[in-house]
Amino acid sequence: RAILKLLPSPLPPSLRTTPANLFQVLSRYPNDGIGQKVHQIRWREKAIGDCYWEVTRTKLKLGGTHGKVWGRLIWRGKPVSEHEERIPGTLKYKWSMGTS
Repeated sequence: RAILKLLPSPLPPSLRTTPANLFQVLSRYPNDGIGQKVHQIRWREKAIGDCYWEVTRTKLKLGGTHGKVWGRLIWRGKPVSEHEERIPGTLKYKWSMGTS
């Protein structure tokens, strides 16, 4: 709690823990989130379980608010494709770490 008083208000995107666009979520982690599992919040709201993207490559710009992200989609526990692909909806939807 004491450290929160020292931080600016509002917190910069890199320090927030709330769901945000994919670039803001990945910019909080080392290596721009490569190797992390991320999911769209709406998947959890629709009770679509065990679905996530495994991030394989990133190109973040503008302080981690925009860029391009590639990964492999795991849908209901099974890989959709063996090759990495660009992740769609990076700015359009809210994202969080882990599986849905």
